[in-house]
Amino acid sequence: MIKQYPASQYDYWHNEWVNKRVQSVVCGDICTVTHLPDWDTVIEFEKQIALFFGAPYAVAVDSCTHGLELCLRLHGAKCVKSPRCTYLSVPMLADKLGIKLIWDDEYLGWDRQYNIGNWIWDCATLWESGAYMDGTFMCLSFQYQKHLSLGRGGMILCPDEQSYNQLKKMSYDGRLPGIQWRVQDIDTMGYHYYMTPETAALGLQKLPEAIATPPRIWSHKDYPDLTKMKLWAKH
Repeated sequence: MIKQYPASQYDYWHNEWVNKRVQSVVCGDICTVTHLPDWDTVIEFEKQIALFFGAPYAVAVDSCTHGLELCLRLHGAKCVKSPRCTYLSVPMLADKLGIKLIWDDEYLGWDRQYNIGNWIWDCATLWESGAYMDGTFMCLSFQYQKHLSLGRGGMILCPDEQSYNQLKKMSYDGRLPGIQWRVQDIDTMGYHYYMTPETAALGLQKLPEAIATPPRIWSHKDYPDLTKMKLWAKH
């Protein structure tokens, strides 16, 4: 059974939307429609993932790669460390952010996770109860091939409320969810990387089965050596 995560830590992001009566004319009739963007669903999914991994907080995003990018931006990283055998998007972050790429042989034989610098871990293939490492930023993947398969999606496990609040705003165009952006005085540079309520709802639906099922163990052996590809071989 999935326990409830302490809701008090998430009160800041509680859905403040109220039901809006939207009138539309359909065949001459006035219809009343309830419009409620269910951000509470996203928050609940964050709580349950945080609970499973034993993390203080979790920020839902639309992909693991975007989660890594947000963490690198948050820390003002000057470089990205990447093993030679991993997915393409990790070293590509260096070019996107205009920072140095370092091929890191420390994690040459990695399995399930590896560090890319600044307490940031690529955990795209990790699925293990209580696996959170204190003080770190661990980015998970819910891509269609992963253990919790949502088609697309990710999560950032983070250590404190300040990081949670900042990453949450950064993932949603610098704005607070559940409040009209026009009335907000935006103070944070943000990106369109948030998880939709529909994806979060699917995650909550599939989570019990994912918890009950042993995961596949991924490692460097599942990926080619990127340094032999034309894009990086010339460097």
